[in-house]
This record gives sequence, structure tokens and C-alpha cells, in this order.
Amino acid sequence: MAEETRIDKYLWAIRVFKTRTDATDACKGGKVRLNGADVKPSRTVRPGDVITARKGAVTYSYRVLETVEKRQGAKLVPQYAENITPQEELAKLKAPVETFFLKRDRGAGRPTKKDRRQMESLWDSLSFNDVPDDVSDMFASGFGFDDDMDAED
Repeated sequence: MAEETRIDKYLWAIRVFKTRTDATDACKGGKVRLNGADVKPSRTVRPGDVITARKGAVTYSYRVLETVEKRQGAKLVPQYAENITPQEELAKLKAPVETFFLKRDRGAGRPTKKDRRQMESLWDSLSFNDVPDDVSDMFASGFGFDDDMDAED
């Protein structure tokens, strides 16, 4: 194994990003940090480095155990990177996903400023605190997460 690997290649190899281009774009967009500092895609990683990568609302953290340049199978990833993402970040994945659709007439065009303000007012009036635990658990299980995540640590 190489002692140093480009960060975009490493993130792709440990399956943080689906393509190397996605990893490169994330680095260029300021979504990836190495030991607390923003990085360019060409920055190299070494064992012991800590990488944080923001994907959506969640900021994942990984400790580099060993560098790798070729994409690894999901079962082999723990040999190369340790997932040290805080539980608070993982809890964001369990947050209830509230969606509602506003029916607009076909061909009505974009919402006006008044329409947008009404939609924002409706959105702000919704309360997410009253979502039962069984509903949030149902959503979490749909994403492949369960309450036994703490048992692995």
C-alpha cells in the first residue's frame, strides 16, 4: 500500500462518494476537511489523519487507518477507515422527513412572491416535535438504520 493517497481518490476508494468526480467536486466545494482544514482534491492523506465530509445535512468523520488507491468492497472498508461520526450527526438521518405537496394548476407558472410567502408561512407553522417515535423509527429503518447502532461501538 502507498504511504500517501490523494484525498479525492481515498474518499472514493472507501465508498464515501459514489464517483471520484463527486469526491473531487466535494473537495473543491469546501465540503471536505482534513484535520480541520479545507483541502484541495490533490491533498494527500496519511494514516492517523481525520477527514470530515459533509453530505447533505450530515457531517461524517473518518480516521484514516491505512491508505488505499483502489475502490474497496463495503466489507473491507473498516480496514482502511474508522467511522468516528458523532451520534448527534447520525441522529440527523433519523429525523422525520416531512413532505407535502401544493397543488398548482398546470401551466400556472412559477409561484408569485405572495404565493411563496404563503407557502413559507405554512411550512413554518408545521411542528416536527409531535412526531411519534414509531414513525421516526419507521423512517430510520427505511434508510437501513436501527437503534442497535450503539451496540457496534
